[in-house]
Amino acid sequence: MIERMKWIGVSGSWRTSCPEMERDLEREVEKVLERGDGIVTGGALNVDYEATTLALSHFPNGSRLKVILPTSLDDYSAHYRKRADEGVITHEQAEKLIKQLETVNKLGSLVTMEYSKVDLETYFLRNSKVVEESDELLAFQINESGGVQDTVDKARSRKIPVKLFTYKVEEQEL
Repeated sequence: MIERMKWIGVSGSWRTSCPEMERDLEREVEKVLERGDGIVTGGALNVDYEATTLALSHFPNGSRLKVILPTSLDDYSAHYRKRADEGVITHEQAEKLIKQLETVNKLGSLVTMEYSKVDLETYFLRNSKVVEESDELLAFQINESGGVQDTVDKARSRKIPVKLFTYKVEEQEL
């Protein structure tokens, strides 16, 4: 009997990282990809960005990747550039993410939702879509991140298996 490919959602903190989380993320995503399953991310910085990079390194055609955005790529890119102008993230971070998302889009692995703005509400709606598209969830939560917790809670309410990694770190400045 042939087993169908599973889609594994990846959720994680975007503001802060730590070496332990980076190692855990790489190890867990590598396991998923090596068994031929796919990754679903929400197109954010840090965890989502790194999981997307790993998926593309194993499957450059994008066949094992879904990246879900709450808006069109144009609106999402404008939002990240605005956040860089505001000093919330760096311009380098914004442009690296946008370039990655443009690549994902060209491969046909980008899923956009119909919202017109990027804010906490549409991010949480995007989290719901990540969960809907996933058979399991890998969650990397730093400092009790509310966005990661939202995704974990939604997965658990849908009875989707969750593997949760938690970390405590001091907040980093840009």
